[in-house]
Amino acid sequence: MSNDPLNSHTLRGQEIVCVGFAEWNPELPTNQHHLMSRLAQTNRVLFVESLGLRRPQLATRDARRVFRRLRDGLRGSRTEGDMHVLSPIALPAHGYRILRLVNGFLLRRQVGNAVARLGFDRPILWGYVPHAEVLLENLDPSLVIYHCVDDLAAQKGVDAKSFRAAEQRFATRADLVLASAPSLSERLRLISGRVLDAPNVADVDFFSTALEEGRVDEAVAGLPPPRIVFTGAIVATKVDTEWLAALARMRPHWSFALVGPVGLGDPGTDISALRSVPNIHLLGPRPYRMLPDVLRGADAAIVPYALNALTASVFPMKVYEYLAAGLPVVSTPLPALDGLAGLTIVRDVDSAATALGELMAEDSRERRRQRSSLAHGHSWTDRLAEIAAAVHALRPMGESEAGDDNLTLALAEHQ
Repeated sequence: MSNDPLNSHTLRGQEIVCVGFAEWNPELPTNQHHLMSRLAQTNRVLFVESLGLRRPQLATRDARRVFRRLRDGLRGSRTEGDMHVLSPIALPAHGYRILRLVNGFLLRRQVGNAVARLGFDRPILWGYVPHAEVLLENLDPSLVIYHCVDDLAAQKGVDAKSFRAAEQRFATRADLVLASAPSLSERLRLISGRVLDAPNVADVDFFSTALEEGRVDEAVAGLPPPRIVFTGAIVATKVDTEWLAALARMRPHWSFALVGPVGLGDPGTDISALRSVPNIHLLGPRPYRMLPDVLRGADAAIVPYALNALTASVFPMKVYEYLAAGLPVVSTPLPALDGLAGLTIVRDVDSAATALGELMAEDSRERRRQRSSLAHGHSWTDRLAEIAAAVHALRPMGESEAGDDNLTLALAEHQ
């Protein structure tokens, strides 16, 4: 990883308070982890972990999470590598006004203490959730960014009404709005004229190592070929388990390797349809650093997502990870992936089986390198450079009208 991932001075030497929607060390890194870890190389960043937007379920995973949050929250901010991390104590019941007021008070108090201890002065406020709005007054941020990845209001257990109301207020106030999918951009442009399309991308150089000879994940290597791989959270809210089970039954001599945690974000998810098919193999999660080893042993990769309100605004990071690794990729018709080069979209199980068979039959080392080249230009470094250009356009010698004109030009270049 480069020591200086940005090409602009705008996002170097800054102080940033990022309000995320996950823990800093998650089972699966997301957009916020990739961008903030890179920003922390050249900036001072305080990452505020999830505010608990989803109601906890009576499950071991959620119980562990609540206990860990209480333990970490009592410690105040801590340092993890280049990152300063705060685990705020909050009540996971944002549907009630009185509890939102309590949470707002707690967040202002905890973040205020951490910022004072770190010596931040008018930091950039970068909110992945609109509830960051409660920090506007006491932080007096020099710049406000709302980064919308996925439609979190459509997540199971999230109070959609209060989330949408907060989003309306925060997006209106934000100097820059980043949106990871076309449907999100369309909705947010009804609120703000400062929206930058910023789809999820990948650590292209890292996943391109799967093209080289090297170690293959032992569990994947132990399966009979051809091996069709899926990496990521296995949850019924996103993965169409019945569709995937039907595909596996249609091709009983193919091995379907599912690599990732089951029930992440939805501990009660039902995967009985997957467990009932003998050639579907639930291999469990892998550390991020080992994912190229998984993909190196694959013959193809799939994105078997359900089509619903949540996935209508999802741009899976795994798409560019698969392509960087050179794999043939087949996906259900997610709106955000329409027209994406190198990806085969299928409408039903029959066409998925046919497409996978043809792609694997035609595969070669040269075709893999061609697919991998399609991922170049879609790295986290490229994405940060685009965001930095938009931020730079907001700060032309402090003249707000000129700033709006420059931002309009910068946004137009990336749409």
